[in-house]
Amino acid sequence: MRARLCIVATVVALAAAAAAGLGFAAPSGPQLFAERSGVPVDVELVLAVDVSYSMDPDEQALQREGYIAAITSPEFMRALRQGMHAKVAMTYFEWAGSHHTQVIVPWRVIDGPETADSFAADIARARYSRASRTSVSTALLFGASLFDGSGFRGMRRVIDVSGDGVNNNGPIVTVARDEVLAKGITINGLPIMLKRPMTTTMDIDNLDVYFEDCVIGGPGAFVIPIKERHQFKEAIRTKLILEIAGIVPEAWVVPAQARAPRVSCTVGEQIWRDRWGN
Repeated sequence: MRARLCIVATVVALAAAAAAGLGFAAPSGPQLFAERSGVPVDVELVLAVDVSYSMDPDEQALQREGYIAAITSPEFMRALRQGMHAKVAMTYFEWAGSHHTQVIVPWRVIDGPETADSFAADIARARYSRASRTSVSTALLFGASLFDGSGFRGMRRVIDVSGDGVNNNGPIVTVARDEVLAKGITINGLPIMLKRPMTTTMDIDNLDVYFEDCVIGGPGAFVIPIKERHQFKEAIRTKLILEIAGIVPEAWVVPAQARAPRVSCTVGEQIWRDRWGN
């Protein structure tokens, strides 16, 4: 499996070892934004969280709990302190179809346990919502627009998009992805693969491959799939640590635009048309 779960303690150790040249890749090139104004941070991170109807209430709760546990974990704090500035900027929004994007926690600097706890508490107290359709493309475009008003100057800009389905609404996902990548933003993916695909649902067997080939991109881009409920917290924590540290095993780097997709990037639109005719 291309993207596999790591033991969190090992991930933190690998980030620390990167300076010694032990075979890990740090993002570079178009992600550097020294010319931009704002408060300097190591990374500006947008958390884009799926709340479409295909996410049942239990999955939504597990997803939120995963982010809360990750942001307040000791491992996250250790990764944070290893950065040049020892602080990051984060925002958290929920998305579904092209009509539904809602910022839950606006841009916030995280530089220690108190600010991390405050960010996590705001996630926890927000009302749960769900909405129809799945527009990964709108999530990417909306996430990219948030950087314009962040007030921060990150050495890297990253969108972390979670979802349990393929794009079936809004712009074509590859068009949106390429527009975001052209701005020097990296997109990472957290495909949630808990349900068995059925003829009455929009689920597909290889959602992780869809995310790799059609959604993610940019220097150091990677996917971590969740295939079992017990993996939620570890997967989200591992993913955030990698993003905060800016270190990714080279084997995980997916040059998504350098090869033909292994799955149709319009499979969601095709399924929707076959079933509902529009």
